[in-house]
Formats: sequence, structure tokens, C-alpha cells
Amino acid sequence: MTTNGFAPGDLLPELEIPVDRAFIVAGAIASQDFEDVHHDPDAAVRRGAPDVFISINTSNGVVSRYITDWAGPAARLRSVSLRLGMPLHPGDVLHLTGEVTAGDGDAVTVNVTGNHERGMHLAATVSLQLRTERAA
Repeated sequence: MTTNGFAPGDLLPELEIPVDRAFIVAGAIASQDFEDVHHDPDAAVRRGAPDVFISINTSNGVVSRYITDWAGPAARLRSVSLRLGMPLHPGDVLHLTGEVTAGDGDAVTVNVTGNHERGMHLAATVSLQLRTERAA
């Protein structure tokens, strides 16, 4: 066990996020991603998608939320490495799961997976510090 109380193999609770059009559009606007496929269904269809789909910035934000909800307000994300799979469209439900893969003192690494009914939406590796250092 690491000194922070988490050990490799520890599982995070699942987070279920229903995805609707407002969620997709709001995430794109919040991250200033004005690519039309994230807000215009006709543009998404012209580019081969069945409907608008979530942006990578929104997916990254969802992973960050998942980790900080679990780790608490003092946690600091150090790095997030994200790989996308199947897109998320309105009506999908994203299921996020995580597993602690490494820990050393306050430093923890978590692998996160996000799935929906058509397959894997994302796989991420997140490194974080659970407590901030106090200034001397």
C-alpha cells in the first residue's frame, strides 16, 4: 500500500454520464471548440457521422472531473494522456471506470476507461498528486 492509502489494483467507483445534445454543444462551447460537427447535425452527417459528437476537449474534461471527484479538492492533475475510440452521440450513456496502477507517496497514476453500448470511447492515463505541498 502507498502512504496515501491507495494501492495498485484499487478500483474507482463507476460514473455514468448520460449524453445529450446540450451536453455536447455546451462542452464544445466551453472549450472554445467551434468545429461544426460538435453543434450542427447536418454538418456532422455531411462528414460521415450519424449526428453531432463530443469533442476531445469535453472528453478530457469528463476524465478530469471523474478523477477529481474521486481524489478530492486538494488533488492536482499532473498529466492526462487520452486516446479516443468510438464517438459519443446524443442518447449515449458514458460509463467511466478507473483503476490505480501506481502510487508513490502522494503521487498516484490511474487508468481510466470510458465505454458506451457501441464500445470504448476513451482510454486515459492520469497522473496526479493527492496533496499539495505547503509553502515553507
